[in-house]
Amino acid sequence: MNFGLYLVGFFVFIGGVAWGLSVMGVASTYIIIACLVLLGIGIMTGVTRTRMKDPPS
Repeated sequence: MNFGLYLVGFFVFIGGVAWGLSVMGVASTYIIIACLVLLGIGIMTGVTRTRMKDPPS
């Protein structure tokens, strides 16, 4: 899977979470914090899942 495609999907997920939190009436500060935490998790998992394997020696 391509890293860019993985991040696009994760951005859609983050947008859905942010929208759901705003509908629930959560303060915007907490929504931003949650989105930044999810973005960090998304980048870390995206890098590990899309990393190229080292060729055998």
